[in-house]
Amino acid sequence: MPVTIRPVTPEDHAAWQELFKGYAAFYKVEQTQAMRDTVWGWLNDPAHGSNCLLAVLDGKIIGFTHYRPFASTLRAINNGFLDDLFVDPATRGSGAAQALIDAVADKGRENSWGVIRWITADDNYRARGVYDRVATRTPWVTYDIKL
Repeated sequence: MPVTIRPVTPEDHAAWQELFKGYAAFYKVEQTQAMRDTVWGWLNDPAHGSNCLLAVLDGKIIGFTHYRPFASTLRAINNGFLDDLFVDPATRGSGAAQALIDAVADKGRENSWGVIRWITADDNYRARGVYDRVATRTPWVTYDIKL
């Protein structure tokens, strides 16, 4: 049975939360229940702008992606930013990651976005193998100012 992609619903909270915990652990980010509750609230608030798609295999939620629009002032268009993508390690290789990325790209086309953009850790080699197949690596270097 192939992986299917669908929007998150309030009934998906428990499954999404377990995957989100795994995502945070992968990136070694300390996360609290309050943090997960905040993100869950954003994903279920149409006014917020953050969105979530789920990957489902054999009736089980195995992955998610969070995405949102962002403005490109230089080009005077909207683009899409893929904030997070995670697939349960036990189901990697199922095609879920590419299906999730493809679904975000479809949302971008529906909304006339110019590009879908995301970042990943330099040492995230397995994910980068997928990303190198479906997208073009850019020459941009990112910087953060911790506030």
